[in-house]
Amino acid sequence: MADGDLLDAYIDVYFTAFKYIGDLISAPMKADKLSFEQFMIMRDLDAGHELNLSAIARKRRVTNAAVSRQLKQLLERGVITQERDTTDHRRYHLRLTNHGAIVTHRLNTTIHKRFYGWVEILGEADTRELLRIMGRVGEHIIAKEFPQ
Repeated sequence: MADGDLLDAYIDVYFTAFKYIGDLISAPMKADKLSFEQFMIMRDLDAGHELNLSAIARKRRVTNAAVSRQLKQLLERGVITQERDTTDHRRYHLRLTNHGAIVTHRLNTTIHKRFYGWVEILGEADTRELLRIMGRVGEHIIAKEFPQ
């Protein structure tokens, strides 16, 4: 494939697929007015992970301020609570509320069905190959273009 053809193919794939990946992934959360990032915090809490603001920021490779904004919205929606650490009063522990657990379980079920529907369409081998290639893009291109 000539250089121009490769670039044209990339542009075509961008406009028909990659441009919409974020919207496709976050679609189930829209009804609950949650971002995918907020849902991932809730999902981690539901899985029993001990989380605090700094741990979330490190894991997601974002600033504490960005996580603080996410947590504020989750607290306002009543899906998480924040409890002060009894030994270190500077730290807070996050917990899902009952409502937050219900929302998390419902969204997990929806996402599971959607994802495995895509696997059924693409096949497991192509899905694994897509994830492998996307991982390489993240590691070798995105990480260099947007270092954290």
